[in-house]
This record gives sequence, C-alpha cells and structure tokens, in this order.
Amino acid sequence: MMERSTAVIFVLLVLCICRTLGQTCEGHCGGKFDSCSCHSTCTSLEHCCADYKEYCVEVFPYSGSILGGTDFIVLELSFNKSSEIICRFNHNINTVGYVDENSRGHCISPLLYETGWVPLHISSDNGTTFNRVGAWFSVHTGKLDAKFKATMVNSTKWQYYGTPDVGGTLEMKWNTSLVSAERVNIELWGYIETGKPYTDNWQGEWKYLYSLAKHQPNSGSFSFLPKPAENGFSSWELGSVRISPSTYPDGMWNVQAAWTEDHALAWHLEEKFRKNSTVWALDKCLAWDQLENQLPNFLSEIVDCPCTLAQARADTGRFHTDYGCDMEKGSVCTYHPGSVHCVRAIQASPRYAAGQQCCYDSTGAQVLTADSIGGSTPDRAHDWGSPPYNKPPRVPGQSHWVYDVLSFYYCCLWSDNCHYYFKHRPSSDCRRYQSPSSAVVFGDPHFITFDGVNYSFNGNGEYTLVTSAKKQLTIQGRTEPLNRTTIKATKLTAVAMKETTSDVIEVRLVSGHNGLEVLQNQKTLSFSEQSWMDLHGVFVFSPASTNVSVMFPSGAGVEVRLREGTMTTTVLLPEEFKDSTLGLLGKMNGDAKDDLTLNNGQLVLNLTNPEEVFNFGAGWAISNSSALFTYDSKYLLDTYYYVPRHDHTFVPVFSVPESPDDPLTNQASEICSGEGSQFCRYDVLVGRSPSMGNATKVSFQSHISLVEDLKRVISCGWLSPPTNGKKEGTTYVQGAKVQLSCNDGYTLEGSAERICQENGQWSGDDSNCVVPSNVAGILAGSVIGAVALIVIITTLILHSRKQKRKDARSEEAMTSEAL
Repeated sequence: MMERSTAVIFVLLVLCICRTLGQTCEGHCGGKFDSCSCHSTCTSLEHCCADYKEYCVEVFPYSGSILGGTDFIVLELSFNKSSEIICRFNHNINTVGYVDENSRGHCISPLLYETGWVPLHISSDNGTTFNRVGAWFSVHTGKLDAKFKATMVNSTKWQYYGTPDVGGTLEMKWNTSLVSAERVNIELWGYIETGKPYTDNWQGEWKYLYSLAKHQPNSGSFSFLPKPAENGFSSWELGSVRISPSTYPDGMWNVQAAWTEDHALAWHLEEKFRKNSTVWALDKCLAWDQLENQLPNFLSEIVDCPCTLAQARADTGRFHTDYGCDMEKGSVCTYHPGSVHCVRAIQASPRYAAGQQCCYDSTGAQVLTADSIGGSTPDRAHDWGSPPYNKPPRVPGQSHWVYDVLSFYYCCLWSDNCHYYFKHRPSSDCRRYQSPSSAVVFGDPHFITFDGVNYSFNGNGEYTLVTSAKKQLTIQGRTEPLNRTTIKATKLTAVAMKETTSDVIEVRLVSGHNGLEVLQNQKTLSFSEQSWMDLHGVFVFSPASTNVSVMFPSGAGVEVRLREGTMTTTVLLPEEFKDSTLGLLGKMNGDAKDDLTLNNGQLVLNLTNPEEVFNFGAGWAISNSSALFTYDSKYLLDTYYYVPRHDHTFVPVFSVPESPDDPLTNQASEICSGEGSQFCRYDVLVGRSPSMGNATKVSFQSHISLVEDLKRVISCGWLSPPTNGKKEGTTYVQGAKVQLSCNDGYTLEGSAERICQENGQWSGDDSNCVVPSNVAGILAGSVIGAVALIVIITTLILHSRKQKRKDARSEEAMTSEAL
C-alpha cells in the first residue's frame, strides 16, 4: 500500500512539474517539448509527457456511418460519475455523451455531410472547456460494413414498391447491440437539396419526416405494410429509416441509432404513383430532362473510361471498384444489368465535382448506354463526394442520389424511357483514354523503370524512388540488410510518399515482416474497421494486411504487396507525368537510354557495370530535410536519422555466385526460369532464400502481366446501326467486327461488315437502309400498258370503220330495192 501511494505521489509530482514548466499535453497534442512529447510517436519512443493519454485520446470504435448514431468509448481514460460530457465534432457540431458504470466516457457520433477524419474535442464540464482531443472517421453508407447498419430485406422490393405486381409487407433487420434500449422508435428521415444549383445557396438537408412505429421491442427486426405518406411527406423521394431508443423525442438529432442505407422511397409515395407508376415516373423523368437542359455540361471535364476490363482493374491510381457492381462479390449489378464489373473514377472532376463510371461485360468489353441499359454512365455528382464536402454536389452519396440515381428510377426503372436519361448521361468511350506507365521495386531489391530498364541496387539506406517537380510528387524507399552478418544484400522495408499539400503516407513492414503498417503523418492507421480511408489530398485502400493502395489527385497510384517478407512496390503514373520524373525508377519519357540519371543530370553509361549502377543508386540518397519517413524507435533513429542516409560501409554482393557445391543451386534452377530469372537466382543464391526467390519470380511475372494489361488499346468508337436496320456486335476495339443488316422491306447500301482497324477507323463504307427501287418492273409495266392501250384504240377504230362500211352497204341495198 505504501509503495502504491509513493507511485501515485510521484506521478502527481511529475504532472505538477511538467505543468509548471508548461510541458503539458493540454492544448498541445501533436507537439513536442524538450523534455517530453505529445506527438503520436512518443509511445514507442517512451518519451510521452505524463498527461499525454489524458488529453490526446483514442476512441473505439473509431468509425461509423456518415448518418451518425454510433456510440463510441474514450479509451484509457476514467471520468467522474458527475462528469457532463459534450462531444464536439468538426469544431461546430455538439452531441451529448455520458459516463457508464465503469467510469468510461462515451460519445455519440453526429449526422455529417462529409466523410473521412473529423476533429473531435471532448468536454467533461458540460461544454465549458474542450481540452481532450481525438478524431472520428465518418464513412459513406455504401462503404460501411453491413453489420453496422440496418438491412432492408429484399431491398429491390422496397425501391419498386407500388410498381406493377410489387406490394405486400416490408421487413428490416438490425443488430440489437447498435441500439442500447429495450424499446425503439422506427423513424423515416428524408434528404433534399434546395437552392439554385452551383450557387452559394445550394444546400443539402436531412430532416425527420414521421415515425413508422413507436415503443417497439428492440428485437432486431420490424415489418410493416406501407401506406402512401400523408401531410405532403410523399414528396420526399430519398431517405433512410432510423432505429433509435424510445426514450428520446421523435426526430431528436444525434442520438444512438442504426440506419438503413439511403434509398428511393417508392414505398411511401402518393397514391397516384401506385395507380399508374409508369405515368407518374414519366412526368418526373420529363421534369428532370428539362432541369438537365438548364444545368452546365459536365461531360467534357470527366476522364475517359479504360477500353477493357483488364485496363480498368490495372489502372488503380485513377479507378477503383464500384461497390454496386463487383465481380469479386458475385457481380450483383442492379443498375447495370449485363455488366459483371464496374469501376469509378476515384477523383471527382475539378469544377463540377462530377464522377465517371465504367462498366464491362463478361468478355471484358466496355458496355455502352447506346447499346444497353446496363452501360457505363457518368455522374453529375460523384457518388463518393469530394472535398470540401458538406454542400451539393459534393455531399457523399446523397448528391449522387438526387441528380443521378432517382432520375434513373424515373426514366429507366419505374418507366421505360431510358432515352431521356442516356441523353444526359451517355457513356464516354475510350478513344481518348491513355494508360498509365508502371514501374516496380521487388525482391532484394530489383528495379524495373517506367521505360522498362531493369537493374538491381542493394544499397542500405533511404532513397528517392520517384520525384516530380512538375506534379510535386515524392516517393521514397527505405532498405535494410537481409542479414547484417552473413548476407550482403538488402530489401525494401518502407515507402513514404506525398503529393503537393497532401498527408504523408508511409507503408512499412511490421515487426516480424508478416504484415504491412500504414502511417498518416507519422501516426499509425488502423484498417480493422474500414478498408478505405478518405484522407487529406490522398486516398488509402487496404483490404488486407498484405495489400495497400495509395491514390493521389494527380492520378498517381502506389501499390504495395507483401510477399514472403518482402515488399513489392508498384508505381503507376498517368501521361501527364511524362518528362517530369527522376529517381531510382527513372525518367518517364519512353526513352530507356536516359533512365538511370543522377540528380545532377549525369547519365549512367554502362548499365552492365554493377559498381556504376550502385553509385547511381547511392546518389539518390535523401537528406534529413527531405525525409518523409517516421523515426519512432531507437533503431530507426540510430540507423537512418543520425547517420548518412546511404551506408557507405555496406558493400553488397554484385554478382550471383555460381557453385555446383552450393546446396541451393538445384533449387534455384528449379524455381528460376524464363524471363527475369536472374533476379530470382540472385535472391535464392545471394539472399539464401528459395521462398524469397519464388516471391521475386511472382512479382516479376505480375509486373509483366500488368504492363500487358496496360498496353494501349485502339478504339474506333461506337458504331450505330443503320436507320431501319440493326447490327450484331457491341465491341469497338481493334479487330472487332460489326455485322450490319436491314429490316424487312429495306435494302442495305454500304458495307455489311465493318472491322475496327489499327488506325482507329472503321473499314468499309457507311451503311444505310433504303426502300427498294424497282425501275425495270415499272418500265415493263408501262410498256405493256401502252401496248394494250394502242391495241384497244386500234381495235375500236377498225371496228368503227367496219361498222360504217356495213351501214353503207345496207343503205345501198335498201335504195336498190326501192328502185
């Protein structure tokens, strides 16, 4: 007891001394002092100020729906029972928290109009002071794991309710732990955007509409028979159902709750919709058509789609899987029938915040709206929103629903008038699409530049992989020896990167080299709850601890894969980077001869000389002032920070030793064959690791496949069927054939088959369907008619003459008899 009291007194004394010296973390989270630190690295460096965890807080869970309602705990901090907790999000939104029976503080996340990390400040004195600082991660409803939201059973039925043959009871389910209450209210909330588009008074708003039920048991399910909404609420066409504790008043904001995904509210629309949904939807479609005619054209500023599915999946710096049509999850493509996979452009367009969507069929060909209702469609509002969020058309999810999805229901799903929709949302083909260039670092370590030069560089230190002054992009790599005593080779263990004013992202091997760790501005990110993160000036995707993708606004992408304890790092750069890159991954200009260029402009003249190549690599060592890495351990400080960034004392093995007595020689021959075998053999025989050699072989082959997938594809553009005719074939890339024919009663003029040629032009002539022109028949008929007419006239004349002669003879006979 005496020892415990002494320890408590010591801690209090330290706190007192630190605060007396001004070295407290209150108001200084992220800062550093001479004697202690409030920076996130202080824990691993064992240099935290005594009150670090009191004021610089972590929360669990750290993420939840953009719609709010998530109850989360403040970790490693006890509160008094009398504490009155107020949680402030983004400096201006307050929610009421509470203290539980274990003295843990709780906050409730609010409804937000943005995704990503939001600043969090916590008060325990009812809002007088907000001296505890943390962060909360707001998640797009479509990217939120199903276990964190209420589920609409048969969601298609919900959104087609009232159309022909769709009716009956609707059901929803939820995890009861999401709402800590015995009884709940089931509420409908609606979303609307008001004001003139693209002006300062354009606003988005969520609003409580009415309750479907009150004081229901929190059983995890609810069923009801929908009725047309009263009091004008049926005019709200987009919304979400919320389950919240019955102890709160109807429609109270920012309380613990579970939400369904936002959806089209077909089930509560007016009776007129149920009587004739097709006519109702057509009226809405026509009104939307008129609105679109008045809005600015955004199509010219969105990127073109990749030509093939292979390109779309390979161009990870600019395109990412659309969660609504994912071949990895069964290709459930509700809005794109006939497609098996869609991708979205990651970045919204610069001026109008528009989005691009590209869809592909089972053959890998792009599906176009001119051929199919399931075709690729651009979006006036990017589904994932875009910075600075908060206002249309940048509100994540909802702005897209208002301008691109509800209109699809009006024109295509609730009525058969898709031609109106596709007039404003036509697929963009791929004729202007340019694939990115790729470069890679793999093994221990080997390099393939953007222009295809391959070499090995086993320096020990920190180096510039890519730098572009034009785009202000920097990517750095850190290497360390495989084994400092016996193996004279290194491997990549970390990469750090930044573009213009973006967050610094670092990806590094964890201790034990069995996983990857991601840091944002020197703070470790957890992907235990979310695989996608919207950060400042950069997106990060990590579906597994062995895969990380980093995407910048310029379209630059960095893919990091862990294979057998080694990092394979692929860099993808769009055409705009041409002639602007330097570093270990070379100049991206299509000329392999100048790839190995020092930062002073000097070229490596002999690529076959390993010492000269080694000196080239050493020349790209970074400096302390330019370093982007995190040094959060004594080992990293001593090995990299306090010494020159290139270790001149480390001299690697430059060539592969060939010895018949080496027990690994046979394994190297078995594993390593074909193109790139020299890298594999080096890693087996110098790195002394057959598994690493195999991983190197896989990485090399993966890069070759990537380069193949990203090869330029020639497109001739969409080919229309002839008027009053049809076509067979909806592929428009080089070598594709399209057959053209006419409807019954018409004749084809022009080519019946056209082939997409290497020059991007269709072979043959334009095709037309015309009414048959039967000149010979008409002429023959005319001749026959004329001959017949002549015969008739001649016959009549002859008959008339004969009759006259007969009459004359009769008259003469009568005269003779009289005489």
